[in-house]
Amino acid sequence: MTTYRVARHARPKDLGEPGEQVGGLAVLKEIAIIVISALVLSFLIKTFLVQSFYIPSASMEDTLTVGDRVMVSRLAPGPVDLRRGDIVVFIDPGGWLPVYTAPDRGPVGNAATAAMTAIGLLPEDTGEHLIKRLIGLPGDHIMCDDACADDGGPVTVNGTAIDETYLKPGNTPSGAKKFDVVVPDRMLFVMGDHRQNSADSRFNTSRPGGGFVPVHNIVGTAFATVWPFERMTWHSNPSGVFAGVPEPTAPAPQPTT
Repeated sequence: MTTYRVARHARPKDLGEPGEQVGGLAVLKEIAIIVISALVLSFLIKTFLVQSFYIPSASMEDTLTVGDRVMVSRLAPGPVDLRRGDIVVFIDPGGWLPVYTAPDRGPVGNAATAAMTAIGLLPEDTGEHLIKRLIGLPGDHIMCDDACADDGGPVTVNGTAIDETYLKPGNTPSGAKKFDVVVPDRMLFVMGDHRQNSADSRFNTSRPGGGFVPVHNIVGTAFATVWPFERMTWHSNPSGVFAGVPEPTAPAPQPTT
């Protein structure tokens, strides 16, 4: 009968190395890998998927209020199309915002804040970003006539009046501002939900782009408020508001330079 010898697993001391030191270094290495991986993942999520922003003004009340932290999907525009009614975050097209000076937190604080914002651990302070409601897509005819501006009637999109259920209570749809525009190609028309307190497309016609927002300036669409805790909510697209709006009948005009 043949006898087989069973191999024994070597003990740490049989390897000729201090087992406790090897174990300690291995744990530190694993922790470092986990931390670096988490930071890289956070950066990738912030760059390609989701980014957080801080709300600094009242222009989107009562949907968003000062101090809210919102999550913004970076999939639109891109894999996901922009839609009328979306809450969009965009880079200032030029002159919509006053010159922004970031608070000085000292050399270490400034560097830490910049690093944590870059990788997505802190929300953007919106120094160059705005957040508004998307009302008009390229080619859309957006109008508020005398009856709308003077009597608080509804805004029309491509000839259809819209009932904007998200407006701040007590506001009129146009904020007493008359306008009649066709959205140029690759541009968007936006307004704040707090119409009486929002410097949006209506009031920036003398700025670069004529008050319209270039599509390439869009950072993404806000889909949730995550802080403060008592204000946590989802922001779904109010598709019913624009359900009856027909598509434009003519090609979008070219933007003016």
